[in-house]
Amino acid sequence: MAFLWFLIITSIAFGGAIVCVYYASEPRRKRLESQEAELEAQASELLAQQEEINATKNRLHEAEMHAAAVRKQLESDADRFRQARSEFESKIIAYTELVEENSILKRDLRNMAVNVQKLQLDVEQRRQAQEALDSKIEDLGQRYLKENIKWISSSLSPNNFVSSKQRLQDVIERCRGIQLEISTEQEAAAIANLKEEYEKVVRAAFEHEEQIRIRAQIREEMIREKEIERELKQLEREREAIKAALEKALADARGQHSEEVERLKARLAEAEAKSQRAISQAQLTKSGRVYVISNIGSFGEGVFKVGLTRRLEPEDRIQELSGASVPFPFDVHMMIAADDAPALEAALHRKLHKMRVNKVNPRKEFFKTDIKTITEIVKDHHGEVEYIADAEALEYRQSLNMLEEDQEYIESLFGDLDEDAIGVE
Repeated sequence: MAFLWFLIITSIAFGGAIVCVYYASEPRRKRLESQEAELEAQASELLAQQEEINATKNRLHEAEMHAAAVRKQLESDADRFRQARSEFESKIIAYTELVEENSILKRDLRNMAVNVQKLQLDVEQRRQAQEALDSKIEDLGQRYLKENIKWISSSLSPNNFVSSKQRLQDVIERCRGIQLEISTEQEAAAIANLKEEYEKVVRAAFEHEEQIRIRAQIREEMIREKEIERELKQLEREREAIKAALEKALADARGQHSEEVERLKARLAEAEAKSQRAISQAQLTKSGRVYVISNIGSFGEGVFKVGLTRRLEPEDRIQELSGASVPFPFDVHMMIAADDAPALEAALHRKLHKMRVNKVNPRKEFFKTDIKTITEIVKDHHGEVEYIADAEALEYRQSLNMLEEDQEYIESLFGDLDEDAIGVE
């Protein structure tokens, strides 16, 4: 308890001491505050002066930098000036040097003039030589062209116009390849001349073939006349035999009617009618038969030959066409008897013109078509006609299916017959 009172008294005493000290130090504290305010004002003023000094330093630094840049630019300009002056001084030439250089230039110009004149002379000589060479090339080219045109024209035939025209165009292109001037007009004139020559060749060939055809026609007419004469003689003999038999039968019948007499009279009338028909047929110059035949083994399917014959036996003509020149015989599809056979044949050829197998030589009578088309044309120009649609082609089909042993047998048989024929000769 005493200690507690001691603490209380001590605290009171300490507080009183503090109060006494506070009141005793108040004037001094105020002076300190006043001094502190003055120091703060001075510090602010010093700071403002420091800022102004810093700004002045910055301006001085910038001025120094600007001065350094100007000095550097001046030094660079001075270097360029010194370099330009050095270059200018290096370009200054002394008068003696100019005189010497001028004399050298004059000498070079004279030499150059001489060289230019020499070059001009060389160029002129070369030009003349080139002109002479071009003239020779032109002459040789024209001669080459003329010789080829002449050769192509001389080798023309009725069957090679297209190839000859192509050869002519190839020659012209080769001439142009060696720089020979050939205009399109010249080329057109050469082709036109080739066509004229071809027309002459075709006319000559046509006349030659026409002569051959006329001779063949004469031969065929002679054969036909012989056949008619032979038939007339046969009919005459038959008529005389019937007449003699009829006279004998009449003599035996002694005026009585008999069946044998009537039969012989009918036969006699028939023989006389046949004789008159044969005579009438001999007088007809345009009558004949137009035939339509095919040869599958030789020419393939759908190829037909359309021709005419005036033979009394038209099969003879078909057998001639089926000779050794073709491997298989022809098959007959139509055999049309006509009073004007050439007109019917010509009509068929005109209608089938675009279907020709040989488009180069229109004299050939082979056409790539079908039997129905040919039949319609015949109906339009002749009327209804009987025809065989499918070719038999017997030998061709047998050849396709023949066994090897059969082929060997047939070959051996024909070989033996040939040997026998040689032995007989």
